[in-house]
Amino acid sequence: MKKLLSLMLVLGMLLSAGSALAETVTLKVWGSQDDQVMLQEMVEAFKAANPDKEYDVSFGVVGEGDAKTKYLEDPEEAADVFAFANDQLYDLLNADALYEVTINNDAIVEANVPSAIEAASSGDHLYAYPITADNGYFLYYDKSVISEEQVKTLDGILEACSDAGKKMFMDVSNGWYIASFFIGAGGELGLDENGKQTCDFNNEAGVAAGEAIKAFTAHEAFLTGDDSILTGGIGTTIAAGVSGTWNAEAIKEKLGENYAATKLPTFTCAGEQVQMASFAGFKLMGVNTMTEYPEEAMALADWLTNEENQLKRFKMRSIGPSNIKVMENEEVKADIALSALAEQSKFAVSQKDVLGNYWAPAEAFGTTMEAKDYSKDIQTLLDEMVAGITN
Repeated sequence: MKKLLSLMLVLGMLLSAGSALAETVTLKVWGSQDDQVMLQEMVEAFKAANPDKEYDVSFGVVGEGDAKTKYLEDPEEAADVFAFANDQLYDLLNADALYEVTINNDAIVEANVPSAIEAASSGDHLYAYPITADNGYFLYYDKSVISEEQVKTLDGILEACSDAGKKMFMDVSNGWYIASFFIGAGGELGLDENGKQTCDFNNEAGVAAGEAIKAFTAHEAFLTGDDSILTGGIGTTIAAGVSGTWNAEAIKEKLGENYAATKLPTFTCAGEQVQMASFAGFKLMGVNTMTEYPEEAMALADWLTNEENQLKRFKMRSIGPSNIKVMENEEVKADIALSALAEQSKFAVSQKDVLGNYWAPAEAFGTTMEAKDYSKDIQTLLDEMVAGITN
């Protein structure tokens, strides 16, 4: 009898140990380099709020723009929870990469602005958690160089920059920015009934927009490059630049009391002033369908994007929220960059229907303009670009 009791006790202890081990949840989270410290703080708070389970969470540096590509390289090795730009939604869904949000769904929909929920959805199904509603761009400028009247038009900005011996910055070889001309002129990117990309940037209005881009990049005050060129030169060699909220702190520090931001200007298109448009992008958090712990991964994704952590993102990195309550925060409403983004949002279109095959052809056209390569006319270049986008 004693041996039987001892055996039962040992078995009970083994079962208890096994149960404890089963409660250890292993998850991997991807985020940008700039988000790593912030994400680790958020995860530690998540662990503290969920003491019933043991969480082993690791981190990988994969920015939102690279998430789809990195995921497709090896879905099984991809993060359980990862941030991505909303224009990757359809490609990720086609790859069966995203778990549908089935936990706390109604509360997530209620907490975030409708446009962010739409960006995270396909039909009536929610497939991601909105993180931000600030993935767009607008104009920063030095108000000691450019007046409030001059900043209204691209011509006015270029004139002010030339008079001051300074530059206007825009990354024209980036399809995200160059679309502002084509969409402003009435161009459309969309999807046909088969889910293929459509684009009419080579029609008459598109050619007029292309000629405007050619004139802009040929101007003596035009300057291109990456973010480091803008943040390094603003306030000295650069008096205006097109960018987003991620550069707000660096630009504000450089410009000081001359720091200003507003919507994008109008530009001369076929002899008329046309408002530059922009893409309205959103950053989203997805849960990998390959995760071993879907419920826990959903709980973590929900936590990383909740009201408290969207406010934390704003305070730590000046990232604009999609959460309705955080948008009403007085600090958020007083932010100059976010106010400019809100102004530009009236002229923005969702990039949800922009598929991956848009970017390289658009970049190629922009690169040609930046290089001032006029060996082909604009119509030919745009025909080539649209053919690449729609193939």
